Amino acid sequence: MSVHERKARERAVRERLIVATARELAEQQGWDAVTTRRLAERIEYSQPVLYSHFRGKREIIGAVALEGAAEMAAAVRAATSAADNPRARVVALARAYLDFAARNSAVYDALFQLDGGLVYAQEDTPEPLKDAFAALMESLGEVAGESVDPGLFTEVFWACLHGIATLTRAGRMPPEYAEQRVQLLVDRLAVL
Repeated sequence: MSVHERKARERAVRERLIVATARELAEQQGWDAVTTRRLAERIEYSQPVLYSHFRGKREIIGAVALEGAAEMAAAVRAATSAADNPRARVVALARAYLDFAARNSAVYDALFQLDGGLVYAQEDTPEPLKDAFAALMESLGEVAGESVDPGLFTEVFWACLHGIATLTRAGRMPPEYAEQRVQLLVDRLAVL
């Protein structure tokens, strides 16, 4: 292995450590607790080393969001792959999405609430974000209905899931009705 390859590998390891540490700190104490000073202390590197990887907190949030998008896509695909019919796939998708949002609050915020410097719903949207949307559309597209654009239907269904996730996390909706919300959403929006 050349010196250049070794340095590139070490750089990638440091970058993953920064992202993992930011994510851990955000999950434990919230994003306000994630500062470059704290991160540098936790990973035992100087702030200049941290800045050699990310220009600041915004880029770190973006990196966490991209990692989270890949994880969310994998969770949705895993949940829907076990279902044997369109309705079961949509219910599994909704449960997996809401579970992901509840279990990964800091990542969910990085994806959908905070400015990570990422472009959404555009030509230059990063691939992990496009893939997360594609993971939703794979199951939702088949229940959109004949005269409805599958992408548009996916956006509306996703917006409903996001609203449920956000309002539930904020304590605005009682968690004991989570399953009824999923059933109502599927029954009213999906063409089965």
